[in-house]
Amino acid sequence: MITVTSGELNAWLGFFLWPFTRILALIASAPVSSNPQFPVIAKVGLAIFITIVLAPTLPAVVSPDPGSAAGVMLLIRETTLGLAMGFSMRLVFFAVNMAGDIMGLQMGLGFAQFYDPQTSAQVPVIGQFVGLLATLAFLALNGHLMLIGTLAESFRGIPPAHLGAMSDTWIMLARWGGIVIQAAVLLSLPVVAALLITNTALGVLSRAAPQLNIFAIGFPITLTVGFIALLLALPYLLPHFEKLFDQGLQTALRAAALPAR
Repeated sequence: MITVTSGELNAWLGFFLWPFTRILALIASAPVSSNPQFPVIAKVGLAIFITIVLAPTLPAVVSPDPGSAAGVMLLIRETTLGLAMGFSMRLVFFAVNMAGDIMGLQMGLGFAQFYDPQTSAQVPVIGQFVGLLATLAFLALNGHLMLIGTLAESFRGIPPAHLGAMSDTWIMLARWGGIVIQAAVLLSLPVVAALLITNTALGVLSRAAPQLNIFAIGFPITLTVGFIALLLALPYLLPHFEKLFDQGLQTALRAAALPAR
């Protein structure tokens, strides 16, 4: 007769529960998979599949009882760590969308709103366009596979069932948020600079010819110049997207107490 003790049962349960919690939290917060249009069943199924693949490769650890206070704290720890890693990549797409919003505002398209399924909110159409480009670039560069690889490496920095503080992680994410906002301004700078020159020229023109209706001709001119500047800047955005994706992955590694590669 085969007998299973409660300690063995807790060990088997923790063997899959702790990695599954971190993986599911990352999938729920990472780009693309966090989209509300991504089915919840698919998220859970993907997390189970990745857990089945990764769990046998992880080092054996002493797992506390999942129903104990230590088990609840560990569950919160794994969930928070997965959310932090996914959020570090989400900030990259926030920067890209913000850059598009700045471009659209300067072009005069701030009123043109479009439903964004990524955030379930109305966003400017230029921000949605640039965000979709970033998503396609992320998938084309196998960013989703690199994110899974980063997740696998995170178990080496912070093994499952390891309970520790995350104060450094939050400070690092706060600093990373400031960096991506700077990146958003830099991404929008070519279009903003072109429109600044255009608006300066229109201001000089309105002073030279006061009878000219600047409001009637200003909007079409700024709109045309903005689209032309955006068209010329598009080929140069991909290297910047790739750099931001790489920095986001490095931030996710540092969130897991691992040195950047």
